[in-house]
Amino acid sequence: MLSKNQIKLISSLKQKKYRLQHGFFVAEGVKVINELMASNFKLHHIFTVKSFKIDANLETLISEAELKKISFLRTPNTALAIFKIPEQQQIEDNQLIVALDDVRDPGNLGTIIRLCDWFGIKDLVCNLETVDCYNPKVIQATMGSITRVNITYLNLQTFIINSKMTSFGTFMDGETVYKKQLPEKGILIFGNEANGISKDIENLVSEKITIPRFGNLQATESLNVATATAILLSEFRRS
Repeated sequence: MLSKNQIKLISSLKQKKYRLQHGFFVAEGVKVINELMASNFKLHHIFTVKSFKIDANLETLISEAELKKISFLRTPNTALAIFKIPEQQQIEDNQLIVALDDVRDPGNLGTIIRLCDWFGIKDLVCNLETVDCYNPKVIQATMGSITRVNITYLNLQTFIINSKMTSFGTFMDGETVYKKQLPEKGILIFGNEANGISKDIENLVSEKITIPRFGNLQATESLNVATATAILLSEFRRS
């Protein structure tokens, strides 16, 4: 049975300030929870309609009605768990790194994390304005890939300046990626959904690249940032 304090804690974790204050985040659904439990993420507690057969101190059996009361999903998925937010790990600055400059949509970030996992990107760096990776919507969109990608929030300008690697920025007027010889390592930067890469970051970019438009009308303004990430990571890995 749920207590009022448990309901209050879970509800508060929808907001970033309380996630930071408590050091917890929420994950929902058996697949995502199992992925997190099989990783280095530390479980705080599970609320579930069907037992995970784990330490009884870490699990509370609840009804579907109670799950619906605490779930952040329109259709609750049998279980909700609270995990501890892990400490940031050191960045391996000798490989291909994806960098995000003010990506705001949780679904986009979640998809980009999954793409990093798929293409073997160990480090994803984000400027401080990028949506929190422990946002419940991001966690759901990653489908467990967050356990295999090291995500670091930092001053992106300082990171690029201090890095010895070439930085690649995605721009409409850049050199077509299909005619460019791409390296195995570097910093691949993607910008805000509406405004692209900021001027401060643009001034630090070593090479501008683009995914060319092939439509006859050339009317589409831009690609979705997650779609662009998929195409460019594929090209970098193919090279």
